[in-house]
Amino acid sequence: MLFTPSPMLLKLLYTRGSLHNTPEGVAFSIKNRLDTVRITRVEAVVLDGNRIGVEQIALDLGEGDVRPATTFNADGAGFTLPVGQSATFHLATEHLPEGLHTVQVQFSADPFGDLTVEVEDSIANLPAQGNKIPRSEEDDYSEAAIQARQRFAEEFSGQEFKHLKNYSFDAHDLQGNCEHFTGVAQIPVGLAGPLHVNGEHAQGDFLIPMATTEGTLVASYNRGIQVLNMCGGVKCTVIGDAMQRAPVFVFDDARGARDFGRWVEEEIDKIRPEAESTSRIAKLQYIDTYLANKFAYLRFNFSTGDAAGQNMVGRATFAACSWILEHYKGALIRHFYLESNFATDKKASQINVMRTRGKRVVAEAVIKRDVLQQRMRVTPEQLAYHGQVSNVGAFLSGANNNGAHSANGITAMFIATGQDVANVSESSAGVLYSEVTKEGDLYLSITIPSLIVATHGGGTGLATQNECLRMLGCVGRGTVNKFAEIVAGVVLAGELSLGSAISSSDWVSSHEQYGRNR
Repeated sequence: MLFTPSPMLLKLLYTRGSLHNTPEGVAFSIKNRLDTVRITRVEAVVLDGNRIGVEQIALDLGEGDVRPATTFNADGAGFTLPVGQSATFHLATEHLPEGLHTVQVQFSADPFGDLTVEVEDSIANLPAQGNKIPRSEEDDYSEAAIQARQRFAEEFSGQEFKHLKNYSFDAHDLQGNCEHFTGVAQIPVGLAGPLHVNGEHAQGDFLIPMATTEGTLVASYNRGIQVLNMCGGVKCTVIGDAMQRAPVFVFDDARGARDFGRWVEEEIDKIRPEAESTSRIAKLQYIDTYLANKFAYLRFNFSTGDAAGQNMVGRATFAACSWILEHYKGALIRHFYLESNFATDKKASQINVMRTRGKRVVAEAVIKRDVLQQRMRVTPEQLAYHGQVSNVGAFLSGANNNGAHSANGITAMFIATGQDVANVSESSAGVLYSEVTKEGDLYLSITIPSLIVATHGGGTGLATQNECLRMLGCVGRGTVNKFAEIVAGVVLAGELSLGSAISSSDWVSSHEQYGRNR
């Protein structure tokens, strides 16, 4: 099923700032941001009210494929325009003066039918850029293109780069992961574990790859892992799964926003198939509505399979909002933005702690009293009391985590396994809890409410990153929850290790012994 694009969303097809004069006339670009379609007919372009017929239009589909628009109309076959691809319209007409201009594109697309994109754009003479980074329009991941950038960097900086230029994979594998590729940053990978995980998805012993430049980090996590293993391992449970996109709809007053929110709640069964029409994987779970002033913020919550899913849910929400804009007949929607900052993408937030973003996972263990004293030189009472004191500090500071350093383990594993490292800002949130059991042992658990991980897509398929995922047995369909449980177990090991080090005053001495590099 494909969604119906509303006029408001059709405007987003046009690439603003693309209008410019050419030696033959005027050109501009549109980019497919909706769904893969087949353009079956180009009718006309209207510039400032002046109609330019199909005979004066040529389309550049990229890679040297430039054809008169009449060829698409002649046999009705048209051309396919995938999501993310642009088409440049070349118009054989007089040059446009500097300033604002109206552009209207009339065309037909299967399966939508006749469509019109009408926008305002401008032409301005901008100063030429100096010192541009070299790139190749034909193949920007070729050896020639890469070496041109390497020479540029050396000449620009007056430095010679020996290690940056050495890598062991085909640079073409980086398409979609890195632009202007010039070389690699080699980050040391240390091993911790194996960690024994008692999860619903991760069961057994796992060797943990950790990419870091911080001395003592791997050793500290390894120490915590050893203690957990001596007490039977760590129990891990995924208790929530949701990835968000949060559009906002603007009305004339608060009542309009309120009534709209109620309508969305009533129409969820019609909105869901529109959202899910864009993906086999994304499933719309629910929509939260938050009202403020004259704004209605909708927080769409999806499950996304083995992918982290930010792009996936963006596209799905775009489709759902297009249907909403087309079918809502209440108060006039003045403005619409696909993202309102309410999804808090790559930002720590209280709503993620409360409502989940990514995977919500709990790691817990009971550490035997004798093991804790022998290996960590602290008692359960000491750690539990230290936790109470730390809770006050976390509360006073407004931190998103009352534990010690979950970001350390998460970041090291993220870099090693090709995760989006910026998601550490959400994933570092943690709720640590400890208590002394009636047997005198220590119960320790941490809830990670917004752990954003993937075993498919993004950087997970790259050379060394995929090897690290294979080390964990987290490659293939249905492995993302397994990976989330392993990460959570590692985080708990780190909390146990550092918490014990601080309580026993071993923290500074350990860093002096293992972490000095001076």
